[in-house]
Amino acid sequence: MKLKHIKDIREFFEVIDQCKDKVELVGPDIRLNLKSKIAQLVGLADILAGGNEIEELEVIAYNQEDVLRLINYAAGM
Repeated sequence: MKLKHIKDIREFFEVIDQCKDKVELVGPDIRLNLKSKIAQLVGLADILAGGNEIEELEVIAYNQEDVLRLINYAAGM
């Protein structure tokens, strides 16, 4: 699923931390488990270097509850 215009990075990671199973950041040359704090720092450092807002991010959640949690987060942005 694609999430767009993420303005509050801290809130985004709070939602990720609430997820029960693996949530992955995917891109053309990358696939990182966002449940890992190290992966959060390394994987998003380049994205955040462009500014305070993430324009678009593609994530994969493997648990249906986590998918719904991310959908609800995206709907509230």
